[in-house]
Amino acid sequence: MRDCIPLSCLLLFLGGGIDAACPPACSCSDSHREVDCSSRSLRRLPAGLELKVHTLNLSCNRLSNLDHSLAPYTHLRTLDLSHNHLGHLPASLPRSLWELRASGNRIQFLEKNDTAYQWNLRELDLSHNRLERAVFINNTLPGLQALNLSHNHFWTVPTNMPPSLEVLDLSHNSLLQVLPGSLDRLASLARFYLHANRFSAVREGAFDGLDSLRLITLGDNQWMCKDPHSVGYLQAWVTRTPARVLGCPCHIRFTCGEAHLTRTGGWHFASYTLPPLLLPEKALTDTRHPGETPRTAGKPQEDGPSAPDMDTPTDVAFTVEEVVTSSTRRTTTLRTRSVKRASHGLGRNTSRGLVPWATLAICLNILLLIANDLLNY
Repeated sequence: MRDCIPLSCLLLFLGGGIDAACPPACSCSDSHREVDCSSRSLRRLPAGLELKVHTLNLSCNRLSNLDHSLAPYTHLRTLDLSHNHLGHLPASLPRSLWELRASGNRIQFLEKNDTAYQWNLRELDLSHNRLERAVFINNTLPGLQALNLSHNHFWTVPTNMPPSLEVLDLSHNSLLQVLPGSLDRLASLARFYLHANRFSAVREGAFDGLDSLRLITLGDNQWMCKDPHSVGYLQAWVTRTPARVLGCPCHIRFTCGEAHLTRTGGWHFASYTLPPLLLPEKALTDTRHPGETPRTAGKPQEDGPSAPDMDTPTDVAFTVEEVVTSSTRRTTTLRTRSVKRASHGLGRNTSRGLVPWATLAICLNILLLIANDLLNY
């Protein structure tokens, strides 16, 4: 019995040491709960991961199939599979996931079984894939708050999306229409990105159910502005919605412009540039509807530019930055900047500086002529 006690303790010690080891190809936190295996040219899941890992970063590798290999990690909260060679979401993903990032892969379809058991998922990023279809079934993803499907190949807005969504990014697709009922369930949606698609019109009542909407982007689409029947509903909706509208169709409000993605990252960063028009300062800084009360603390605020010189055209750039953290807190800021064209400023300063010198030269010439005449006389 005396011999068995030390042996059993040794086995327990070795077993615990193996379970808590950090894979050689990865870096781990002190508790081994946060593991970073990114950019290691991995083709398979590294062995020796702590079973109670909370955060696992497998981005920027050569992973092509992870089916069933992640099922044992039942404490996993955040999983990053971005920029690999995955053709589909791995089967048997842990049901404990809160955040799943799989952007920059080769995923073409999102099937109903891919997300059927993800009851705890809050954020899903599938941007920069080859998605043509996404199938959601009722009562799945009940806690999903942020869905990024930007930079894919969708032709129609996916239907049956989770009603818990607060942020939805469908920008940079090939969207042509919103099918009836596609958005009726999204009463909690606050941020909706639809810029850089192929919309020419939307059906009557398409956005009427978006009661919580605070921001929508519609720029860089092919709106049929010459056909009032096609865009009549949308123009009327834009004028009455309390949401901030960026890139609104047919330039019916001063916040209209064209949408241009300034860097990769899907919904996290998008910018909208106005044409170089002579706009008064109030139009640049006050984006409220007539009769709307000023925004209070806790809501997105604007930092207005200094008063522009009305003699000089001004280029104004509006930028909206959406930051989604792991705790699902969101902050939206609107930054503006005014850039005066250097050529105009140079010409103005030059002309103003030459006037006194020209006058002085004329006076000197007159004095010289008078003095010359006196000497001759």
